[in-house]
Amino acid sequence: MYSVKIEQLVKEYELKNLTPCVDFSEKTLIHPEVNRPALQLVGFFEYFSSERIQIIGLVEQSYISTLSKKDKEEIFEKICAYKVPGIVFCRGLEPSQELIDAAIRHNVPVFQTNYPTSEFESEVIRWLRVQLAPRVTMHGVLVDIYGEGVLIIGESGVGKSETALELIKRGHRLVADDAVEIKKVSHNTLVGSCPEVIRYFIELRGIGIINVKQMFGVQSVKDTQGIDLIIKLEAWEKGKQYDRLGLNEEYMEILGNEIVCQTLPVRPGRNLAMICESAAVNRRQKKMGYNAAQALNDRIMKNMDNL
Repeated sequence: MYSVKIEQLVKEYELKNLTPCVDFSEKTLIHPEVNRPALQLVGFFEYFSSERIQIIGLVEQSYISTLSKKDKEEIFEKICAYKVPGIVFCRGLEPSQELIDAAIRHNVPVFQTNYPTSEFESEVIRWLRVQLAPRVTMHGVLVDIYGEGVLIIGESGVGKSETALELIKRGHRLVADDAVEIKKVSHNTLVGSCPEVIRYFIELRGIGIINVKQMFGVQSVKDTQGIDLIIKLEAWEKGKQYDRLGLNEEYMEILGNEIVCQTLPVRPGRNLAMICESAAVNRRQKKMGYNAAQALNDRIMKNMDNL
């Protein structure tokens, strides 16, 4: 199970720390959801999602303001006793002293932000889903071609990095070379990135390591990219039958998601970069409702019917 430190959340959204004496350096989040403790404020703690970050908005604060000092002390003592990872007050709302005192006693950090409550809630959920998403690292190259994320895979030495370099020269953007970290951020979306230590670098056999960002400029690289198509490079085998029409698509499963996978045989004289470009554009056309292979097949069948 993956986790993200509260420190990262604080840094990402520039939260103001209202309890500087509380050490939250080891506190983590393991669920990509948040909780607004409305029912808990009235004393109902069954099914309390205490492992989530707690968000207080205008509605919750309005109810808190109606409570007596004794009621505030009791309810905040109960909430903080669950060792919640943190409490965030939105819209610049100020927490009561009773909450601050209870939070300090139970080592619960309290933060403040000027974000509207609903906006902050949705933003944090989106961010946590990415940070806590299931992931896998694959050997390959990920390139952004005309907005389509193309993952190029194949055996070592087949020409993945050389193809990526040619694509970069043609104006496309590198996301990752050699190691591609893939996260499943939603039911049907995979996002690829590069490990920080090798980001922007490409290894070329016979030359060594080059820094794409330094050599071709910031417009030649990208930090993350959704994966729309997989291209598998393999050495040409004489006599092997390769798909020449593209009517039937093959898929590769990654983290439970099915991604279209096309196999490209590699042999001298083939311009792999141009073929990858064509594959990306063709994939984009299919997503927009046009299938060239199906259109040709329909035309042929219509001509046969007219004979």
